[in-house]
Amino acid sequence: VQLQASGGGLVQAGGSLRLSCAASGRIFRTYTAAWFRQAPGKEREFVAASSWNGGSTYYADSAKGRFTISRDNAKNTVYLQMSSVKPEDTAVYYCAADLKVAPAQYAYWGQGTLVTVSS
Repeated sequence: VQLQASGGGLVQAGGSLRLSCAASGRIFRTYTAAWFRQAPGKEREFVAASSWNGGSTYYADSAKGRFTISRDNAKNTVYLQMSSVKPEDTAVYYCAADLKVAPAQYAYWGQGTLVTVSS
């Protein structure tokens, strides 16, 4: 599986942004998909995850109520809708995928897309 993240950019605090992650391969629909982020000088952290059919979703506390992960398996794409963004959301965002239901580590990673939130 190859993953390609896009949609990052500059957004003002309080605004919204939607990230996309396009995957290659028909079997992507069977994969757990997730978003992670890494802020400057910090370790990479989990943001959100979706089960293979979107029936179950999981969020970091920092994302709950503001971010929504979704997927369109017909398009082999996973999304992260970011709302009410804050300057502390500034980071490089990565999408990831794995065959396991709850992977400790994800096997497949896309390149990052930079999100910058201005105050």
